[in-house]
Amino acid sequence: MQERKIQSQQSRHQTENDSFRCELISFDEVLRLSRTLARKIKASGYMPDLIVAIGRGGYVPGRLVSDFLIFNDLTSMKIEHYSRAADMREEARIKFPIPVDITGKKVLIVDDITDTGETLNLAVGYALSLNPASVRTAVLQHKVCSGFTPDFYAQKILKWRWIIYPWARYEDLAGFTEKIIQNGALDISQIKVEFKHRYGLNLKETEILEILDDLTERGELESTEQDKRKLWSIKR
Repeated sequence: MQERKIQSQQSRHQTENDSFRCELISFDEVLRLSRTLARKIKASGYMPDLIVAIGRGGYVPGRLVSDFLIFNDLTSMKIEHYSRAADMREEARIKFPIPVDITGKKVLIVDDITDTGETLNLAVGYALSLNPASVRTAVLQHKVCSGFTPDFYAQKILKWRWIIYPWARYEDLAGFTEKIIQNGALDISQIKVEFKHRYGLNLKETEILEILDDLTERGELESTEQDKRKLWSIKR
């Protein structure tokens, strides 16, 4: 099982009891936000020489924004910060650097969202050290609590909640499942109720069962029978 990471100062008050509001974002909404973001970039007159998507959250937005800009030169870098289910590493770090020379180029860095702002802050500082002509940043959604304000964003989020994008849905829900049962064995109906109570998520039992089966297969959970009920718990 993954080690639980330290929460950031900015998000800790939201997650201190492993209970906070979540919002599921659909692919249709991602498409709409990406189109809006591309239009704002275009309207600003800033046309980059290179778009850099931050992995993993920025991969899909980066591709969609480049598509709406009818732009071909897209690459990526990977920064590790959040693990799954809103857990965080102690500090953001660059795992895979920008793979091309950006000297003298106008660079647009794209990510999905600003939460603490540490990811984009690190990305911009790193990119500037490579002597580009300029660096701008763009995200689908910007949380006003973030310590970093991007140059472009499609939507401003005033009230904090944890955003679950389609490309992270399964991973996040798996992490939340482990949080829910970390203090004792629960059956599927109890887990479903906890998802609603803790995170405001109405999930189908079939989706939860698939996650439970996968986590059990990976050796992170174990199942037992009690009073003709199937219970899942953290494997000790």
